[in-house]
Amino acid sequence: MNYLAHVYLSGNNDLLKIGNFMADSIKGNDYENFAPELKKGILLHRHIDSFTDFHPIYRKSKHRLHEKYGHYSGVIMDILYDHFLAKNWSNYSDEKLEKYANDFYKLLETNRNILTDRIIAMMPYMIARNWFVSYATIEGMKMILFQMDYKTKHRVNMQEAIVELQEFYLEFESEFFVFFEELIISCQLRLIELNSL
Repeated sequence: MNYLAHVYLSGNNDLLKIGNFMADSIKGNDYENFAPELKKGILLHRHIDSFTDFHPIYRKSKHRLHEKYGHYSGVIMDILYDHFLAKNWSNYSDEKLEKYANDFYKLLETNRNILTDRIIAMMPYMIARNWFVSYATIEGMKMILFQMDYKTKHRVNMQEAIVELQEFYLEFESEFFVFFEELIISCQLRLIELNSL
């Protein structure tokens, strides 16, 4: 799963959201250096990644991309699943996606002092292009995939995955719905464990 899903799956705990959001830039046991709620967010992020990588439905979705995009098929699939979360946002939240996104961007700005350097460097692009809301449309997805392709030095032309997204749209979306319901339950259980530590 990509950024929007990670934040959403953190619930209403602001520090947990931040920890989950920036977890990719925290390696190994370095998470031990963070405050308890940030640490829980980092550990929840790792749970989400592990659950996702080994889930048969996610792997089925990803398999459609593997021949063309190889190692990057997982990166692309994470972004595509965020598209279906953003597009179907009203199924998962009573709050408008635009407000949810703006509130999260403000949360990052307010807590800049606890963010990793990588997140601080990324924030201006994320906010200016409103990534969370952009995920919801095909045009927004083209922009995000192009940016990811640029970031990875154009190794596999990620923006071309719009072709597969459109070709297998119904299959990807139906797989996402089933997968995400299971992921939500798994995260709720993991949060109970983390809160009991």
